[in-house]
Amino acid sequence: MIPIKLPKEQKLEIASRVQGYFEDERSESIGQLGAEQLIDFMISELGPYIYNKAIEDARAFITEKMAQIDDDLYALEKPLRNWNK
Repeated sequence: MIPIKLPKEQKLEIASRVQGYFEDERSESIGQLGAEQLIDFMISELGPYIYNKAIEDARAFITEKMAQIDDDLYALEKPLRNWNK
């Protein structure tokens, strides 16, 4: 799997949220570098699980849509004449 690289603006926004979380929920202070390192760690550790779940969800969605398309195609079929009469 290709490592996920966040655009700088997104990483800064997420780092700010991580810092806010630590302040609000844990009454701890975490610096910008620490927040960015935590983000990188979480992406490397959780990323494959989240990615695989997204693939599984996409596969289920596509399978469902293909079944619907298959049903629609059967509904479009024209009846055949019985030539044996």
